Amino acid sequence: MYEREILAELERLYPDARPALHYGTPYELLIAVILSAQCTDERVNKVTAELFKEHNTPEKMLTLSQEELEKYIFSCGLYRSKAAHILSASRDIVEKFGGEVPSEHKQLKSLAGVGQKTANVVYAVAFGGDAIAVDTHVFRVSNRLGLAHADTPEKTEQQLKQVIPQSDWSKAHHWLIFHGRRVCHSQKPDCINCTLNKWCQFYNKTFKG
Repeated sequence: MYEREILAELERLYPDARPALHYGTPYELLIAVILSAQCTDERVNKVTAELFKEHNTPEKMLTLSQEELEKYIFSCGLYRSKAAHILSASRDIVEKFGGEVPSEHKQLKSLAGVGQKTANVVYAVAFGGDAIAVDTHVFRVSNRLGLAHADTPEKTEQQLKQVIPQSDWSKAHHWLIFHGRRVCHSQKPDCINCTLNKWCQFYNKTFKG
C-alpha cells in the first residue's frame, strides 16, 4: 500500500490545515461541534457568533430555556435535539466537572450529545490529544484512497489508526477534511486533477478498470 506517499502528499497540499469552526475556549468548541452535525461549518460560525456573545460558558448557557436556545440554533437543523444535548452537556459540565470541559476522552463521551466523533475533535483540538475524528469527509476520502476499507465511521477510525502514525492522527483528520472539501467531493470528485490519483483505489478502479 501507499499510505506513506498518500500522507506525505496530503501534508504537502494542506500544511496549514486547521479547524474551520470558530471558537475561543474548549466549551465554545464543544458547542460548535455539537451544532455542526449535518450542518456546514459556515452556518455554525454564523450562529455561534450570536450565541456566544452572551452565552459562551456552561453557566450562561443554562440561563436559556430549551425554547430560547432553539431560536438561536434553528438554522443549524436538528435544533430540538441539539438544544437538549447542549443544555444537558452544560449541566453535566457544571455539576460534575466544576464548570470546565473535561480533558479526558472518556469523560468527554459521558456528556450528553457527545459521541465518538465529537469527543475526538474536542480531545484533539482543544487539549492536544491524539485522535482521528471520522466525519463524512474523512470517511469518504479515506475509503476512496484505500487508507481504510470500512463500512462504518467506527471501523474506519480503527483502520486509520493502524496505518497513520499516532503523532499524525489529529493532523491527518484535517488533511482528509480539506481534501474532501476541495477535491474529493461527494458527487463529483475532481479525480483527473487530483495529485493523489496515482495511489487512489477509487480512481484506479473507476478510470482504469
